[in-house]
Amino acid sequence: MTPEQVRALLEDSGALQKGHFRLSSGRHSDLYVQKFRVFERPDATRALGAALADLFDFAAVVSPAVGAVVLGFSVALARGARSVFAERVHGELKLRRGFTLGAGERVLVVEDVVTTGASAREVVELAKGWGADVVGVGALLDRSEGEVELGAPLSSLLRLEATSWEPEACPLCAAGTPLEDPGSRRL
Repeated sequence: MTPEQVRALLEDSGALQKGHFRLSSGRHSDLYVQKFRVFERPDATRALGAALADLFDFAAVVSPAVGAVVLGFSVALARGARSVFAERVHGELKLRRGFTLGAGERVLVVEDVVTTGASAREVVELAKGWGADVVGVGALLDRSEGEVELGAPLSSLLRLEATSWEPEACPLCAAGTPLEDPGSRRL
């Protein structure tokens, strides 16, 4: 799947939205990707998962909940690999529900959207703490504004140029544009 095909899929599904948004990172942006508009379509999710799976050699997938669970499962399904996810417990990502990672197990961290990379980096550290061999971070979208250090190589299906600002420097706030908070981290 080419980056152009991924972008067309996001646009056709209504996932690519313009406005004034608070991102999971806390930063503000005029562009938001509501990836669940794509993930509600199993055929599209399966295609995206297969495209990401083709980029890496892995035996298990670990994703941060909630946003990347569906994509992570789809990537694992394409490869016939295990799929686990990390959940926040008192502000920290942890494996729960009896999930484990094996020492030396080849693990792919799957993230939906990388902006600052904080969640992906935290999952990479979590997997390494279990002794897993983290082969990389696979993402639907890389919307970081330059290089982010994740502790493993990042490959994405689409690099999206999208400006984001700290809230105090946001020109949309200064203009009085209403702020939307569509993410799941603060729910």
